Amino acid sequence: MDQTQDIKEQVRQYILAEFLPGESPDNLKDDTALRTSGVLDSMATLQVVTFVEQHFGIEVEAHEAGVENFDSLNSIAAFVIQKKGAH
Repeated sequence: MDQTQDIKEQVRQYILAEFLPGESPDNLKDDTALRTSGVLDSMATLQVVTFVEQHFGIEVEAHEAGVENFDSLNSIAAFVIQKKGAH
């Protein structure tokens, strides 16, 4: 499993456990809109941001926690890789 897929899988498991209990993992696709579809509200997004920071050892600035970086598993994984590469 490559790094991108690994990140997406870890975040997928977290979101399923915390916000979509009982939901089939197959229903949470890599491109499922999380923020714009209402799966994650602002408080849930903060929890995901905290998970990402702790789990992947990065710091997310307030302006980086918007829809552009946290609306899908694809965008979250791309953001994590970009942040890790910037170190």
